[in-house]
Amino acid sequence: MNKTLILVVEDDTSVKNLMTTTLKAHDYRYLTAATGETAILEASSHNPDIVLLDLGLPDMDGVEIIQKIRTWSNMPIIVISARSEDTDKIEALDAGADDYLTKPFSVEELLARLRVTQRRLTMMQKESPWEAAVFTNGALRIDYAAGCAYLNEEELHLTPIEYKLLCLLSKNVGKVLTHTFITQNIWGSSWDNDVASLRVFMATLRKKIEKEANSPQYIQTHIGVGYRMMRVE
Repeated sequence: MNKTLILVVEDDTSVKNLMTTTLKAHDYRYLTAATGETAILEASSHNPDIVLLDLGLPDMDGVEIIQKIRTWSNMPIIVISARSEDTDKIEALDAGADDYLTKPFSVEELLARLRVTQRRLTMMQKESPWEAAVFTNGALRIDYAAGCAYLNEEELHLTPIEYKLLCLLSKNVGKVLTHTFITQNIWGSSWDNDVASLRVFMATLRKKIEKEANSPQYIQTHIGVGYRMMRVE
């Protein structure tokens, strides 16, 4: 039996049944919640390893649930929603979601996202403090050991994916990283949805580290290719 415990927050019975049947077939343990209030109660009571969250719940918006969970936990939250606009994705990711899948989704993609999230959790638990270092680039400072980033000595409030992106770029400063390379490192796959999510994450990350959106200082876009962190004096 898979030790990973998944909290499925979904009020649509058919979608919930598809997800729980899939999880059961792959030996995941799971809990379910059909309302935001129940979701918060289950998350605080059982401390699941991963949350699969629908945004359109009957009693509260999913973004509010993300915000509430983030006040006490960094448990991975994967949003699964019919809302496909970039603004909806940005709002959820800004609130602290780790990933965003748009309905309709394939069972294979859902399982792939879960595997990647599990690997990321395992890697975080195994990271050695002896490998710690501090990266400095202009006013930007990343403390890899503490898992924190600072701009002008003020801590940046980054989502887990934003932080991982920033670390990936910083560890390859000066190099152009392709969309495929980045998505493989962040999500372990290169689905079309990954590249769309990457664009959203980069937009939210830039809002937090760039003074002027039209004149980026740290992250340069190479249209159709990828992104590069520039060395700042």
